[in-house]
This record gives sequence, C-alpha cells and structure tokens, in this order.
Amino acid sequence: MKRTLFTLAATLAFAAPAMADLALATSKNCMACHAVDKKVVGPAYKDVAAKYAGQKDAVDKLSAKILKGGSGVWGPVPMPANTQVNEAEAKKLAAWVLTQK
Repeated sequence: MKRTLFTLAATLAFAAPAMADLALATSKNCMACHAVDKKVVGPAYKDVAAKYAGQKDAVDKLSAKILKGGSGVWGPVPMPANTQVNEAEAKKLAAWVLTQK
C-alpha cells in the first residue's frame, strides 16, 4: 500500500508541472500553431527540444523567439511576436518545450 501511494505521488509530482505548462501553452494560444509530437504550422515541440538539446542558452534563445517572433529557422512561415506572453511566462514555456521528447 505504501509503495502504491509513493508511486502515485511521484507520478503526480512529475505530471503536474508538465500539465501546468501545457495549460500555459494552451492558454497563450501556442497550441494553435504547435503540437508536442507533430508539425502543425510551426515545428513540433519535441523537434525544437532536439534541435536545442545541450545548448546552455537554449531557454534564453527560445524565450526571446516566443516574445519577439522569428523566421527562417524552421522554414518560410514566420512566427509572430506573442505580445500576450510576459518574460517570465516565455522562460517557463521555453523550459517546458525543452523537456519534450
């Protein structure tokens, strides 16, 4: 019984932050152009995570793109600036994106 409760608690502890950040991405309309595991208009988050894996400044790079937009990295379709996202949210979103597999 103790082991089952521990396993459940551990699962919820890891799932809750992931779900919270997915909720943030959804609330900020990121999921209109992106998905975790497939290209929509923009790249899949798992592909973004793979591209930036191991880069120490990846959170800063991605949060800047979230805030200011960008073009040319993933093809001809530009990513618009996300004025509804503040700097702290952009960093949280970028860190979450980088955890996707």
